[in-house]
Amino acid sequence: MATISTHVLDTVKGLPATGLTVVLQAQDGAEIASVVTDGDGRVSDVAGDDLPTGVLRLVFGTGAYFAARGVQAFHPEVVVSISLTEHRHYHVPLLISPFSYTTYRGT
Repeated sequence: MATISTHVLDTVKGLPATGLTVVLQAQDGAEIASVVTDGDGRVSDVAGDDLPTGVLRLVFGTGAYFAARGVQAFHPEVVVSISLTEHRHYHVPLLISPFSYTTYRGT
């Protein structure tokens, strides 16, 4: 089965985005897991090792993260749809600021 990890960095502060909620959803929007980034902005295992291949969505709570820090953000959430095509590990880094974000397939 497939596994997913993530690492979120706040590029304005140049620090990990700690305490940011990440929700993993099936393609139909059903919640599979909900986790919070650790002190290093990481989640090493979003939902265990029982994920099937197919399309899933990672929903990052960027609006709540920035609001908790007194910053108004343009994106209330960042949704990253990913296609798990193999039974392997997938790493999804996210770089955030109040007005932009960047993601890529990591290793």
